[in-house]
Amino acid sequence: MQNYEEVPAMISGKDLDYLSDIYNWNFNACKLANHFKEEVQDEEIKDLLNRVADMHKEHAKAVLNILR
Repeated sequence: MQNYEEVPAMISGKDLDYLSDIYNWNFNACKLANHFKEEVQDEEIKDLLNRVADMHKEHAKAVLNILR
C-alpha cells in the first residue's frame, strides 16, 4: 500500500506544473492578503488578513519543501 505522505524520488513534468500552479496561487494569495492588510483600518480584519497571509505562506513553503 502506498503512503501518500511520502514524496516519490522523481516527479513527472505534469506534477511539476501542478506544484508550480499551487505554489504561485499561494504566493499570490499571501501577497494580496498582506497588501489588503495595510489598506484596512479595522484591527479585526487586519488580524484575519494576517492569519490568511501566514496560512498561504506556510502552504507555499510546503510546496517548496516537496521540491527539495
